[in-house]
Amino acid sequence: MILGVPKEIKAQEGRVALIPSQVSLLTSEGIKVVVQKEAGIHSGFTDLDYQNAGAELVENMEEVYRRADMVVKVKEPLPPEFTLLKEGKIIFTFFHFPSSKELTFQVIKSGCIAIAYENVEENGSFPILAPMSEIAGRIAIIEGARFLQREYGGKGILLGGTGEGREGNVLIIGGGNVGRSAAILADRMGSRVTILDIKEEVVKNLKKLLPSEARVLLFSEETLKEELKKADLVVGAVYSAGRRAPIVIKKAMLEIMEEGTVIVDVAIDQGGCVETSHPTTWDNPVFKEKGVIHFCVANIPGSVPRTSTLALTRASFPYVKELASKGLKALKDNPALKKGLTIGWGKVFHPAVSEAFDLPKEEADKYLS
Repeated sequence: MILGVPKEIKAQEGRVALIPSQVSLLTSEGIKVVVQKEAGIHSGFTDLDYQNAGAELVENMEEVYRRADMVVKVKEPLPPEFTLLKEGKIIFTFFHFPSSKELTFQVIKSGCIAIAYENVEENGSFPILAPMSEIAGRIAIIEGARFLQREYGGKGILLGGTGEGREGNVLIIGGGNVGRSAAILADRMGSRVTILDIKEEVVKNLKKLLPSEARVLLFSEETLKEELKKADLVVGAVYSAGRRAPIVIKKAMLEIMEEGTVIVDVAIDQGGCVETSHPTTWDNPVFKEKGVIHFCVANIPGSVPRTSTLALTRASFPYVKELASKGLKALKDNPALKKGLTIGWGKVFHPAVSEAFDLPKEEADKYLS
């Protein structure tokens, strides 16, 4: 098995899929690792660090894809990588297929084996996705607070004010890892926090977890509308496992929101939970629609690559190691990894992708025998 680690090409994406200490563990077991030069530079890891760990450095991503049996990435392949996807080659990364028809059909056409980080599921949880969600939730509050400044067209509100009392209304839609993380930070900053979720069990658990000042409410469209009227910062933290995010904030709802309100649509990786959202980049992170500022960066954790890389690779490495050691046998041996197998050999195995694009769903077992 030859493992390849390319440098990410998504705008302002500084994460890397393996750190040198992990490369050292792999190479010590006879697994060859090929790393593109400067792949880890923005996460604080030099080419020399990778060389000392036993990796072979190559000049470009084309060489990584050509040499590797399995490519380990952070973000989904982008158009310059589409021609590098080859039949039978394993690609292990975040894909979020339901948000991109182009990516889905290119991967199907290539015949490569796409194992999606976000679909690896263990005991009802998503261990690789979870740490990135927690980081994204915190950054959503930090960036939301920034764009509330008058300089950016916001309301000129400082979350927490002078510390003498709570200031700034933060509305969070969704009580999963993103929403919970965002709520905790927003509360600590001294803002007034309201969090909505559709599940009664989640609402009960959040009421126990969050400080008593935070309001945790069962989601309904009427409740959402009432809260949008007074919100200063809205965090869209809706998550539907493996699927496109449902639209919860419709375009007409912007009319009831005050000018200068900020929406951070963390669900944009899954297509967004706000009807007026479209993906943005760190180079140009926001746009205005009906006076409401939309922050829709599709790789939020990429802005803190050192922290995000360490958290991501800590979660992903056990699965990477198993795949590198066993190859596709790992999918038969590990049910969590098997759930991550989303597309392969031109076939769709995950129901969310099948539903999103009206494609036939195959059973993976007959391709893993």
